[in-house]
Amino acid sequence: MAKEHSRRCVLLGVCVLLCVVCVCVHVYVELTWWGGHTSASPLRQAVTTATRRRRVSEDAGHTSPPEAHAAGPRCCPQQRPNRMGPRWRIGLQPWASQNHGLEEEAKRFLQYITTPQMQCGSVWESERWSVCEDDRFSLSQRITSKHCRVYSLGLGADERLVERALVRRGCEAHCFDPSIPEPHLQDSERLWVHRLSVDWRDPNPAIPAQRHHGNTKKLATILNNFGHQEVDILKVDMESAEWKILENLILEGVLSSVGQLLLEVHLHWAGFEVSGEEPDVVRYWFSLLKEVELAHFSLFHSWSHPDKPRLFLHKNLWNASSVYRLGWVNTRWK
Repeated sequence: MAKEHSRRCVLLGVCVLLCVVCVCVHVYVELTWWGGHTSASPLRQAVTTATRRRRVSEDAGHTSPPEAHAAGPRCCPQQRPNRMGPRWRIGLQPWASQNHGLEEEAKRFLQYITTPQMQCGSVWESERWSVCEDDRFSLSQRITSKHCRVYSLGLGADERLVERALVRRGCEAHCFDPSIPEPHLQDSERLWVHRLSVDWRDPNPAIPAQRHHGNTKKLATILNNFGHQEVDILKVDMESAEWKILENLILEGVLSSVGQLLLEVHLHWAGFEVSGEEPDVVRYWFSLLKEVELAHFSLFHSWSHPDKPRLFLHKNLWNASSVYRLGWVNTRWK
């Protein structure tokens, strides 16, 4: 009995060993086949075809505009932007005073936005918007060589006078208007209008769109879809949505891709989705603009709108206008 039991154990061990060897040989053959064989199996071809079809369907869902006519300039050549990774929150600046009062916060904020940090050797102006064309930066050369790109964020319903003037000087301009009937319109040879509204968040894909026209996307998403790595001039006039949009640009590192930031700020109320007590709101505004400065931007232009109400968070503080236009230049934009 002992010998019979021993023989069975030996046979069982041999069988297990043979099974292991067979598995190893099978794995080796499969890896060699998939890795080095020039013609794929029917299963692999099916997987590759399905993957390509999925990618084509995904690309078809992007908002990239069609190319312009062969004789004209291309709207949005496909490239891969290179920006820093996103942050979660901005760093709040210290309080202006120990009592955390509104007047102290407002005084510091207003002094900051009305005191230019640098002087441009040459400034171009249109409709009270200013562009720095100092020779220390490359904008004037890019305008001359027709490599200047302008993004204009607004809510439509304006004549785009500044954008048209920059196009006449040699820039390519992209305006965003959610009210137009078509996804992309070429208004002139170098001016495009896109049926998009720039937001501080992308739409939730789980919620079906209820609008027939228009779409909202973050600027980083639009840059990716259009394949634009750089924007020489970013003009923002978003009627109190500018604070949350600016926060998103800071957190996602988009400002490093911008040469100049032309920003209209509205101070009569906190702005869309900006909450907190009045001193907290002003501290938040101030912290956002300090983040712009930390991103190597310097304020070169400040203009107070004389025809707007003298309201600062529904109060008359320091006789401040409710609307200011600011011009920032990226000092590393060489």
